[in-house]
Amino acid sequence: MTDVEFHFNAPDKMAYACRLLRKAAAKGSRVAVTADADFLRELDRTLWTFDPVAFVPHCVHDAPPQVRDVSPVVLCDSARSAPHAQVLINFGGEVPDGFERFERVIEVVSLDEDDKVGARRRYRHYADRGYAIARRDLVLKEA
Repeated sequence: MTDVEFHFNAPDKMAYACRLLRKAAAKGSRVAVTADADFLRELDRTLWTFDPVAFVPHCVHDAPPQVRDVSPVVLCDSARSAPHAQVLINFGGEVPDGFERFERVIEVVSLDEDDKVGARRRYRHYADRGYAIARRDLVLKEA
């Protein structure tokens, strides 16, 4: 069964995304990222510039197969378009269709009240289906 984690109280989703993806890539994890198109475009740009001494190898889901197959991070319009099924990180507002094929799903939730409302709905979705859910409070972690 898929492991589900909620990382909540992210003060800046984009900055947290970059740090989380840098860490995952350094560990050798294969990560698919889902979100709305605007977030994915901004994330693609930000991953090129957020750290002046480190690069997070990544591509978009429709990159040529030879690029997509070697990229540890793939930015996807849907979980179903991901080329692998190790880790799925969702920055979107809905439960990703096809999440259950992944070993691990991470839902990232900001401090924004609308984001929290959507996260509670996604949390109930996973819980109602019997998934054990780990919670990571990012405010407590940084304190």
